[in-house]
Amino acid sequence: MVNVEPLVIVHGGAGRWSLVFEASRERGLGISEESVLDGVRQAALAGYRVLESGGSAVDAVVESVAWMEGSGLFNAGIAAALAANGEVLMDAGIMDGSSRRAVGVFCLKYPRHPIRLARLLLGRTRHVLLGCEYADRLAREYGLEKHPGPHPRAQALYDAARRKALEGSGYTDNRELLERLGVILSDTVGAVALDRDGNIAAGVSTGGTTFKVPGRVGDSPIPGAGYYALNGVGGAAATGLGEAILLSSLTSRIAWYLREGYDAVKAGWKALGELEEVAGGGAGVIIIDSNGGYAAVFDTEAMPWAVAAEGGVKDYGLWRR
Repeated sequence: MVNVEPLVIVHGGAGRWSLVFEASRERGLGISEESVLDGVRQAALAGYRVLESGGSAVDAVVESVAWMEGSGLFNAGIAAALAANGEVLMDAGIMDGSSRRAVGVFCLKYPRHPIRLARLLLGRTRHVLLGCEYADRLAREYGLEKHPGPHPRAQALYDAARRKALEGSGYTDNRELLERLGVILSDTVGAVALDRDGNIAAGVSTGGTTFKVPGRVGDSPIPGAGYYALNGVGGAAATGLGEAILLSSLTSRIAWYLREGYDAVKAGWKALGELEEVAGGGAGVIIIDSNGGYAAVFDTEAMPWAVAAEGGVKDYGLWRR
């Protein structure tokens, strides 16, 4: 049996966080550099505690992502962004590198923790994608906790977006205005874990973009785009412009480069460079390779991330170095 040092890495979304913090101060939204960094550190520790007690990489990923979904700090779970019709419509996905199975769920309204629905379905179906009212019905049938409804932060951002749209300002197509209001356009939370048996898992969760077209699905529920994991190779979880991540197959590219012998940092930057050719950039990714090497790479201004291992939080960051 393989015996490696367990490890968890998490991210809270790539974007122009300086504008988020500025907008939060102006509007009293309660998001600061300190709270976000503490959030990703706590999320990493939540996952690591699972590994420390002998739990699996899959369950560690779930606990890290669920912590962020419940924190109210990120665009996932209780603070998920609202679509153009004012509804919460969430996506999530998880992959088990030992079984090579994955489940993505999308357009969810019901569960407080979409990642828990993805995890539950991972052991109950060979389907890879399940969504909309049918996935919500399963969440209810299995007794998952209900979403509390729009978070005040998400509602404030939606209301501002709606006013701008009604003014005919071209708001919904204007990235700068969205960011000025504290919207991280493709904010996603994610986690990758390596357990002491060498198993790797990756997962993500998101509310998508504020004022998105209802029914829009980004990269988050799609294995090989938003997340990917393969024992003996590594795992990755992405964040950023969902359409670009989809078109570049970002996380499966990273797995390919890991297999080819690149370390985690070089694999991440090589794949991001290719994404830039598709869409000009705007993404980030966290990676663990099968040897326990890790990386947090992003071409945006910032991406909060943290690593937990034996002894607690091992590494963390926010701004580009």
